[in-house]
Amino acid sequence: MLDYVLIGLCLSLVGVAGLQLTYMFYLDRIDRERRKRIVQLEHRCSELSARLASARTRIEQQNEMIEKFEAVPHQSDEVWADVLDE
Repeated sequence: MLDYVLIGLCLSLVGVAGLQLTYMFYLDRIDRERRKRIVQLEHRCSELSARLASARTRIEQQNEMIEKFEAVPHQSDEVWADVLDE
C-alpha cells in the first residue's frame, strides 16, 4: 500500500515539475518577445526623433523666411499690453 502512495507522490511531483518547466518556457518566450518589442520601440523612437529634428529645422527656416518678407515687423505682446494700459 505504501508503494502506491509513493508512486502517486512521485507522479504528482513529476507533474508539478513539468508544470514549472512549462511555465519557465512561457516566461522565456515572453521575455524574448519583450526584448524584440523594446528594440522595435527604440528604432521607432530614433526615427521619430529624426523626423522631429527635421520638422523643427523646417519650422525655423519658415519663420526666418516669414520674418524676412514680413512688411510689418513682428511686435511682442508687451507692446500690446502698453497700448491697452493707455
